[in-house]
Amino acid sequence: MKNAWGNYTAGAFYDELISSPGNARQPAKKLLSHLRSFSEEDLSSRQQLAESTIREMGVSFTVYTEEGNIDRAWPFDIIPRVIGKKQWDKTAAGLEQRLQALNLFINDLYNGQKIIKDGIIPEFVLKQSKNYLKECEGISPPLGVWAHICGTDLVRDGSGDFFVLEDNLRVPSGVSYMLENRSIMKRVLPDIFAEVNIAPVDEYPGKLLETLTALSPRKIKQPSVVVLTPGIFNSAYFEHAFLAQQMGAELVEGSDLIVQDDDCVYMKTISGLEKVDVIYRRIDDEFLDPEVFNKKSVLGVAGLMRAWSKGNVALANAPGAGVADDKVVYAYVPAIIKYYLDQDPIIPNVETFLCYDDKQREYVLANLDKLVVKPANESGGYGMLIGPHSTKKERDEFAGLIKKNPRNYIAQPTLDLSTAPAIVGKGQLGARHIDLRPFVLQGKKSYVTTGGLTRVAMKEGSLVVNSSQGGGSKDTWIVDTEKGSK
Repeated sequence: MKNAWGNYTAGAFYDELISSPGNARQPAKKLLSHLRSFSEEDLSSRQQLAESTIREMGVSFTVYTEEGNIDRAWPFDIIPRVIGKKQWDKTAAGLEQRLQALNLFINDLYNGQKIIKDGIIPEFVLKQSKNYLKECEGISPPLGVWAHICGTDLVRDGSGDFFVLEDNLRVPSGVSYMLENRSIMKRVLPDIFAEVNIAPVDEYPGKLLETLTALSPRKIKQPSVVVLTPGIFNSAYFEHAFLAQQMGAELVEGSDLIVQDDDCVYMKTISGLEKVDVIYRRIDDEFLDPEVFNKKSVLGVAGLMRAWSKGNVALANAPGAGVADDKVVYAYVPAIIKYYLDQDPIIPNVETFLCYDDKQREYVLANLDKLVVKPANESGGYGMLIGPHSTKKERDEFAGLIKKNPRNYIAQPTLDLSTAPAIVGKGQLGARHIDLRPFVLQGKKSYVTTGGLTRVAMKEGSLVVNSSQGGGSKDTWIVDTEKGSK
């Protein structure tokens, strides 16, 4: 019986499960002891069981291609990623701190812009922000919170420390896959859950519903909460339907809602119109309200901004929250935390070069082969240059883009992203780079998921973890050990 772990090594990178060949990190000791009893054939059959379970459960995502939209089974690797509880507790506190400061920042931008007047952030950064909405000026939503749900992307470097890679405050996705990953793991490796003290993740839908109902303008026992989806062709439709079902909320499209003369939102039902109190919207700002934004949008609801601005309906996340998604704003988040909370950030940013600054731009242009260059407002791994893996033609192209619009680009060092074992053949293991997207809620209270969605770059050596570009995912275990070490 051939054991899959005999030749496994992470090379020069920080590995999440092993500290050196054959030696497990403290939180992963019981897991690896269990997995070492598996032959390559055992691992392969468990992976196949996971994949058939995913098909059976209908866990899917949509990839947009030139040939059309392709619905694919969710890519999943059965070797979990393990993090010690002690380190996670500190990380969770850092995530709550960050979202609190970002919400104060967004509220300030739309109500006085004191941070700009005090010279912390240059005014042109705001004026040239694609996601700043003048229509939101003067509005302060319930509890002063604009981003109620945030997906913050974290990476670990060669020392095993966490860094924030970016914030996602518009319509962050992926939490349903975090929940389904755990469900799949309980089917595939049920025995291990009796041996290891793994923090549960299944309270998220209840916490989300609690966050949303607290926003209701009507103080009634059961406010009407709906999930607004663009429809079945959206890449995250599975998640929209999943969360609506888990919360017991209605899943609606724009055509299911109407704003009446009283500037309130109503849902069309077979028994007539029913008032809506809270909308968890999974539609981008641009398409929310054809009266205000894209006139051709059929995804949103005419008059929705009017109803929201008058306080007759709550929107989560609020329109305009995406101003803090801007990767140029990201570079200022440590200063934002200091300004609003008078605290140092618990989780540091990755070193970031702002291309609008003459000296920093000069450095970026001279080192494109070593850096990762990102546009300020793209997501999903699109529009990036990964310097060490790029061609001269690509670098020349990006140099031109940066010179043409320096405000629109940032650059960061190529990180030594941590790795974790993944099944790369029939029961064979290889080290693959990973990141982590925990989900943070802020309403009356704050909440951070125990772990999050671990995304895996399934191609050897690749740093691109997005599922739309060939990435996979893992279950994330927060494990309580006495030592609680990394």
